[in-house]
Amino acid sequence: MSRISKDEVLHVAHLARLEINDEQAEFFTDQIGRVIKMAEELNELDTANIDPTSHVFAQKNVMREDVAEKGLPLEEVLKNVPNHQDGLIKVPTILE
Repeated sequence: MSRISKDEVLHVAHLARLEINDEQAEFFTDQIGRVIKMAEELNELDTANIDPTSHVFAQKNVMREDVAEKGLPLEEVLKNVPNHQDGLIKVPTILE
């Protein structure tokens, strides 16, 4: 026996603004019933000695340390700048 009724499926479909016919409602009633049954079976498992995890795989930080390094010399940077003044890069005005 399904743990969810066809009327409940139709009600949820209405709330989600989905148009489904009776045949689709029957199909989804069966599908959702199977999902509920599977969840109930999982609830029967003894997890008392299992540590909670946030991810099934061990994760580690693969990023390098954030270390400050000396940048390019100003003269080198300004070689590729079309417009500069007093060691600053001049850009077009974007706000008036």
